[in-house]
Amino acid sequence: MEVGDIRKIKELLKLYGAQPNTDLGQHFLIDKKYLEKIIDAAKPLEDKTVLEIGPGLGILTKALSKAAREVVAIEVDGRMVSILKTVCLKCTNLTVREMDARKFDPTNLGDYKLVANIPYYLTSHIIRKFLEEKNKPEQMVLLVQKEVADRICAKPNRMSLLSVSVQFYGSPKYIGMVPREAFYPTPQVNSAIVKISTYKTPLFADVDGDKFFRLVKTGFSEKRKQLINSLSSLGYNKEELGELLTAIEINPERRAETLSLQEWRKIYKKVYKD
Repeated sequence: MEVGDIRKIKELLKLYGAQPNTDLGQHFLIDKKYLEKIIDAAKPLEDKTVLEIGPGLGILTKALSKAAREVVAIEVDGRMVSILKTVCLKCTNLTVREMDARKFDPTNLGDYKLVANIPYYLTSHIIRKFLEEKNKPEQMVLLVQKEVADRICAKPNRMSLLSVSVQFYGSPKYIGMVPREAFYPTPQVNSAIVKISTYKTPLFADVDGDKFFRLVKTGFSEKRKQLINSLSSLGYNKEELGELLTAIEINPERRAETLSLQEWRKIYKKVYKD
């Protein structure tokens, strides 16, 4: 099946009595140019195991199997699994697992890269799950909603809980936008390719992850609130909190989206006295 041949895609789906399930985020990439951009962003792949989530019709899967040593594809839709096994019949280095990716255990994969066109509704779940795994992917190359890619790669003044969460575990890079017309069926919004290179050692070796994110979530709990208000639930009155933030040279009137990860660490060290 040729990339971009919508007629053949429709014929294949009809043959298996299937149709794209948009509730499962099934929007298939059909533009070869952007397929190649994903592969290029993930290189080198020759000696790598690649984990793909949501392979769908196997368009990206076939390209990955040609470039990588081994591909493990996780697909929850049984109809797509049947199609995938047919389309990728000659991909002898491919293993297909029919299951929910949120339940997949990557412990036995060894070193691997995660490359995927992630269904929109699963994006935050998948990113969080694999960045928090003991066996994290060394790299994640993801095709996600453009708005999400922007948030992942955000800098101080535009930070969010998502950007802090991703950048705590790895360094993101915005590869490029993918227009909605590059998919079948056409989604309502544009997408983008983002590459996350995970840290081999923790960014902050002197913080407890659970406590750190409890602090960050508190800071972002009420959008646009000043830190002196949003962090008040930590058990400080406003005067104490103002003094605490001022002591580490952070203006109490700043908002969570303006803080860098290093500034969150300074607050953490002051609050938890670790």
